[in-house]
Amino acid sequence: MNNSNEAHQMAVPMSNKRYLPLLLLNYAFLFVGSLSSSLLSKYYFIPKGSSIWVSTWVQSAGFPLIIIPILLPYYLFKSTERKPFARFTPKLLVLSIFLGFMLGLNNLLFSWKNSYLPVSNSSLLLSSQLVFNVILSVIIVKQKITFMNLSCVILLTLSSVLLALESSNNKPHGLIRAKYFIGYFSTIGAGLLFALYLPIMEMVYKKAYCYAMVMEMQLVIIGMVFDGGFVEMKREGSGVFDKGERVYWLTVASNVVSWQLCFMGTAGVVFLTCSLTGGICMTALLMMNVVGGVVAYGDEFGGVKAVSTVMCGWGFCSYVYGMYAKNKMIKYLNPDSYITEIIDIRPDILIHDHHQQGRSNEF
Repeated sequence: MNNSNEAHQMAVPMSNKRYLPLLLLNYAFLFVGSLSSSLLSKYYFIPKGSSIWVSTWVQSAGFPLIIIPILLPYYLFKSTERKPFARFTPKLLVLSIFLGFMLGLNNLLFSWKNSYLPVSNSSLLLSSQLVFNVILSVIIVKQKITFMNLSCVILLTLSSVLLALESSNNKPHGLIRAKYFIGYFSTIGAGLLFALYLPIMEMVYKKAYCYAMVMEMQLVIIGMVFDGGFVEMKREGSGVFDKGERVYWLTVASNVVSWQLCFMGTAGVVFLTCSLTGGICMTALLMMNVVGGVVAYGDEFGGVKAVSTVMCGWGFCSYVYGMYAKNKMIKYLNPDSYITEIIDIRPDILIHDHHQQGRSNEF
């Protein structure tokens, strides 16, 4: 019994040395990917880019890039003894395909959103996904509701309601009311679907025992929604896009890379923490997207939108402070568990990782 306790205590610092840098790296991927993909996706439609299918295609076309973090640890860095796709069961394949279909539909709704709404409006509307995420996380993965969760949800919901009340007075010039509301409800639909996607992803990722396996599943998920689109892109690049063919292909390539960073970051954060943490991080990044839309494209930023942004930030900060207070109390009551709680790493990953080290060094 004593040996087991000593082993568990040793597992925390050993695992933190591995997982904390990995967690921070995925946070960086999520930050860079979310902000750049939002701005670049909107930019595609400005110089007469008009294909919803191309906008959807670029979100999945970069899936071969995920092969890099799958192959390099084994073949180049020699940091793991697990071969790529080892123990990738048919059940994991089926679950990945199912998630792929969900992600494909979400990408289509996201493209409609970018076509019809300003970046700042759509970003604030997407903050409502956290409301759905909390509810669905309670149902699917038994997430506990706390005061900080509830207050965060209320503030973010109110910020979205304020934006909706102003929507009829803040349409882009030349956009008819019907298309504006198509974009509006597509955004809400994308938020709801992605909120469902996150807890299902968390539930599925519990069947994966290492980060490399998560990336392998992600390769299948995004590969499922890759459906070509080269003919449409060639037509747009040569005769439709105002900025010229060179800028067109640079825009497409940048979109492809930025979306893969966003998807990899999301998958990594959900695997290493939980779906609610992933949803909250993405909501926080929406505030950056609002600012980015104002700076890059001159989106209107009136009083109502300013209040909505402040409330969105207030909700996120209240959650972060609640986590800080909770972790501070945990450190005071039980210093040994503090490291695990403060970075919000799943305990099953830490313990399993320690057990695996006796057999192989799996990444």
